[in-house]
Amino acid sequence: VFHPVYQELNRRKAVVYVHPQAAACCAGMVKDVADTWVEYGADTARSIASLINSGTTSKFPDMTWIFSHAGGVMPFVVERFIGGTAEEIVPGIVTKGQGGTGVLGSGRTQKVPKGNLYEIRKMYFDTAQASNPVAMQALKSVAGVNQIVFGTDYWYRTAEETGKGLTTNKVFSDAELRAINRGNVERMLPKYKS
Repeated sequence: VFHPVYQELNRRKAVVYVHPQAAACCAGMVKDVADTWVEYGADTARSIASLINSGTTSKFPDMTWIFSHAGGVMPFVVERFIGGTAEEIVPGIVTKGQGGTGVLGSGRTQKVPKGNLYEIRKMYFDTAQASNPVAMQALKSVAGVNQIVFGTDYWYRTAEETGKGLTTNKVFSDAELRAINRGNVERMLPKYKS
């Protein structure tokens, strides 16, 4: 149903920012627990999975996607994203996805000819409410530093809080922090580079 919208966004080489919400299926499931605790991360991962597995990211390759909160739970369940195959998530270490054959690149469909990990590594992920070392190391391992952009989720977190998290988490070098803070966005949106 969104095909005409994606077609136009692709033609325009649009940058699409995706922020989660509590899905209608799952809101309020756990008493006394805010939906943001789990559902925002799950909703983000569902969105990424849907876009990749429907073939949208492959069919419309000129769109640029930015996902909030370090991709939600996606970095932590990436083996499920590469199901039916195996990939080098960390260079030199083959990770077998759920139901995978252990063969790199096997089991690909026409919808995702270059594979799910390739599609994930084209996406961008912000640091909003995820600047802790566990989330950032996982995201860095899965997506790479060049796909991480600064985000705060203001007013829940300030730029100062996020910046402090990034500089004290010991995951990134100074050059990597410069890329996250500004360089990756300048590469994505070169006309705004000053």
